[in-house]
Amino acid sequence: MSAMYRLKQCYPKGISISNLHTSSQACAIEHFKMLVLGGGSGGIAMSARMKRRFGADNVAVVEPAETHYYQPIWTLVGAGAKTLASSGRPTASVVPSGVKWVKSRVQEINPDSNTVITDDGKEISYEYLIVALGIQLHYEKIKGLPEAFDHPNIGSNYSIQTVEKTWIALQNFKEGNAVFTFPNTPVKCAGAPQKIMYLADSYLRKTGKREKAKIIYNTSLPVLFGVKKYADVLWEIVRSRNIQVNHRQNLIEVRADQREAVFENLDNPGETNVVQYELLHVTPPMGPIQVIKSSSLADEAGWLNVDKESLQHKNYPNVFGIGDCTNLPTAKTAAAVAAQTAILDRTISKVLKNQKPDRKYDGYTSCPLVTSYSTVVLAEFDYTGQPLETFPVNQGKESRIMYHMKADLMPHIYWQGLLKGFWGGPGPYRKLLHLGMK
Repeated sequence: MSAMYRLKQCYPKGISISNLHTSSQACAIEHFKMLVLGGGSGGIAMSARMKRRFGADNVAVVEPAETHYYQPIWTLVGAGAKTLASSGRPTASVVPSGVKWVKSRVQEINPDSNTVITDDGKEISYEYLIVALGIQLHYEKIKGLPEAFDHPNIGSNYSIQTVEKTWIALQNFKEGNAVFTFPNTPVKCAGAPQKIMYLADSYLRKTGKREKAKIIYNTSLPVLFGVKKYADVLWEIVRSRNIQVNHRQNLIEVRADQREAVFENLDNPGETNVVQYELLHVTPPMGPIQVIKSSSLADEAGWLNVDKESLQHKNYPNVFGIGDCTNLPTAKTAAAVAAQTAILDRTISKVLKNQKPDRKYDGYTSCPLVTSYSTVVLAEFDYTGQPLETFPVNQGKESRIMYHMKADLMPHIYWQGLLKGFWGGPGPYRKLLHLGMK
């Protein structure tokens, strides 16, 4: 009887103990029907959707940060077109009302016992788990960083601490090399390293400094962009603006005192190239979150191991994943997350009914390639790298309308649509605009 009493204390009224796939003998401090790890775009959007599915009292989200940022706008922040303040809102304001916000960092995930341990020692058990922990930045893997950011001519749009430094470096530029990098790892928003380069070119032209500048794009990739249709238009832009592109060049060291960036030639390992810079924008190496990497949820590379069509974990049927932390073979963008939320919501609804998921994620992602302060090339594509365009026009061209959509409309859709669980990507509108043929 005393054991039964303790069990009731562990699992509140209304939770079906028989449905728990748990072997844990410990009494968790808290239990939730749905536990969401991560309060980024995927985590908050799925928390809103799960609130409607399970009820607020049965959902919790674990997130340590006090502020939630709309990171896609940081490209424009680094170029002085938007303020950093406009990109952030208090986390408390975006967590769905009634959903429990656990203001901690995830320390350990134990899917065999259906428990999570936070950095303050709290143990939380769950019936279902959504992992939305994002991606880890690794500035420290480049020798000389992050301390080089103390210098006024180096920045990075990928971090809250360094995005405004990009704008400072751009304003301080006088003459010389403006160098932009792309690392030899997966990255979130793979177009962003180029976007700031095109904006820098526009800014230097506007301020009369472009003739004294040599813009260099050193990328570890063998291509300018992964989808040929958009790569072709980007090559036209690069050539018309006299931008130098060097493939298979990976940044390994920054000597800030000498203003030198050291690159390794990936086609000839051990061979290095030292480039003097007046302005340096760093895209850091990135990788899987350690807490996932060290758990049985990870694949061999450390990413969350999910089915690419259903977003359900391949080994744990009560675990699901979304966004940058997963091993989905598509670009890691907020647009991809939006499309994934609709698919994942449907998958979970089927799992709850012991049915097979019937909607498949096609890998849709979008990258609004900002090419100036007034133009964007809107790249949209699927798992196969084929264009999957929403509008019935050729999106492989620079467009002013698409710029305003990126800068003005998409933030509104993000805050009022995606984070509230109402925006699942442009799929339905694409079918409508293409008369059902896409």
